[in-house]
Amino acid sequence: MAISVAAATVRPLNSDRYTCLSSTSSSSSKLSRSSSLQFLGTSRKFGSETKGFRLARGLEFFLGLKPRRKHLLPWMNLLAKYDKPVLVDFYATWCGPCQFMVPILNEVSAAMQGKIMVVKIDTEKYPSIADQYRIEALPTFILFKDGEPYDRFEGALTANQLIERVESALQVKQ
Repeated sequence: MAISVAAATVRPLNSDRYTCLSSTSSSSSKLSRSSSLQFLGTSRKFGSETKGFRLARGLEFFLGLKPRRKHLLPWMNLLAKYDKPVLVDFYATWCGPCQFMVPILNEVSAAMQGKIMVVKIDTEKYPSIADQYRIEALPTFILFKDGEPYDRFEGALTANQLIERVESALQVKQ
């Protein structure tokens, strides 16, 4: 499993920076094309069986592959080299709607396997990344295409809503 959820939720001291969105009060906006982020990536040799693997603490990929530790690569290299769109879920462990999205993202990843890559970034562990993309509500999803931010939406969604949202964004903006 890519993430484990504890029975109790502990809010970190700086958790007041974000708003948790529990409904589908999502919004879209065209994002600026200027970004110079440093994230984590991975090599392409993977096993097969589990639903995801932890790339590093706080950054997870859902590829339908066996968990393994991999060395880190710059985030922009991952985005630039991956030939499919990348859906990034910005979340926090203390955010209830974010935890609600864990099985949904597994389902979306399986349903859209080969079409997109799903990545989760913990905003508490990578605050500079969250700041770069102006993450103010959780969960926030940013769809990247050709290494650039392509679409953005916020709030918890069902698997079908999330799939429709991604497919719609990719069709409309092609």
